[in-house]
Amino acid sequence: MMWTLGLGLWGLSRQDSVWRDEAATWQVAERSTAEICHLLTNVDVVHGCYYLLMHGLFACFGAGTTTLRLPSVLAMAVAAACVAAIGHRLADRWVGLAGGMALGLLPAVQFYLQEGRPYALVAAGAGISTWLLVRVFHGRDRPVYWAAYGGTVLICGLLNWLSLMILPAHLATLVWTRAGRGVWIRWAAASAAAVAGVLPLALFSRGQSEQVSWIPPLTWHMVIGPAILLLIGGAGALLDRPRAGRLSVAAVALPLLAVPQLGLMGVSLIQPLFLDRYILFSLLGLALLIGTIVGSVARAAGPGFPRASMWILPAVIAVAMAALLPQSLAKRSPASRVDDVLAIASEVRRLEKPGSAVVFIPAARRDTESVSPRAFADLRDIALAESPEESGTLKGVEANPSRIRAAMLTQQRILLVTDAPGVAKPATAARDRTKISVLRKYFTAVADEQVRGRRVTVYERLASVPRAAAPGLTGGRRDIRTGQGT
Repeated sequence: MMWTLGLGLWGLSRQDSVWRDEAATWQVAERSTAEICHLLTNVDVVHGCYYLLMHGLFACFGAGTTTLRLPSVLAMAVAAACVAAIGHRLADRWVGLAGGMALGLLPAVQFYLQEGRPYALVAAGAGISTWLLVRVFHGRDRPVYWAAYGGTVLICGLLNWLSLMILPAHLATLVWTRAGRGVWIRWAAASAAAVAGVLPLALFSRGQSEQVSWIPPLTWHMVIGPAILLLIGGAGALLDRPRAGRLSVAAVALPLLAVPQLGLMGVSLIQPLFLDRYILFSLLGLALLIGTIVGSVARAAGPGFPRASMWILPAVIAVAMAALLPQSLAKRSPASRVDDVLAIASEVRRLEKPGSAVVFIPAARRDTESVSPRAFADLRDIALAESPEESGTLKGVEANPSRIRAAMLTQQRILLVTDAPGVAKPATAARDRTKISVLRKYFTAVADEQVRGRRVTVYERLASVPRAAAPGLTGGRRDIRTGQGT
């Protein structure tokens, strides 16, 4: 647990960078509870419980990268402790210790270990629920354990309903170990209660499925990574020498690794959803099986080389840490993410002048303004008709293209905030094409800065083109929305 906590605290701020997914958490957490509930009726209901949790933490400890990411660090440390406890109980201390320490070193875990999103919290819940199941098999078949099991699965499902795939993984463990009738009945009751609690959320979120429409269909090259993980896990399971009817590391860990991976692949054949973060919790199974490999080597060396066997785990950890050091450093740098919302806000603050306006392409890049409103205090967001808070969205509602064009033509100086060329996608929305057309025809770029995946360009009016007379469109959020001049 302390090992994973140390890995999480190492470079936690990522040089004070926040990327677009974390910016969504940040801006929603700073809204009021009523505004969050309004948002969830339109978008991101699947993350609603997480947003409310972060809202409470931001209210108590203030907004910042530490408050944003520390819950994920603590949650993954809990997950590592659960892996160690499960491995110790089902095998020995070497398997538990090696598995728990291996979890924090897995590249995907190191990425989401410092992410202001709910995936690490789901992994912690998966670890706790699996540990409770193991405890039940070891003589703790009591109602309080089953209530805790069902409650943990319910909380995980409310954080991300795809985490319910842990239930078929546990089902496979019950089948493998030939669980008794009483265990089956109590597991079914706890699981049914958890599913019933999550089902309304899952059904409601289907109405917001356009949010994941960008996920590409499943292809063969996307299966390579999971196949490698399953091969490593399979090797660990073979070393554990699993037998039907016996609870073992393999009986718990292999289904925990394989079932969510294969299940999400199957779902993705119907609707593309295959992203590793949705099933990050399956890596707890991989860590347990890696622990089995290390533990088997340590046990094999014990009889002939008792002193040497004590150094096998430290040696493996040292070699793994050295081999993964370049990746570990990379994942703690701002370049590990697509962009940085905070860095470009600093450039906006430097380039802004009184009376300037700002536009965003696409509108989702308004997250920079939402997270760093002070940087935009002297700028008029001339395309915005309704703010993100008022509209219950993440990016606000913009005026129609003709009104945006008219508003832009009344300006002398406009700042454009957009993506850097390396990550930018072609503008497809009519509003964005209008913005680009006006800037190219009537303005000239006088400054251009690119920082960590974001870009801000300053445009000034061409001297030969007079400002258009557009009464009621002098700029500002109220002008666009009401059509009245100020």
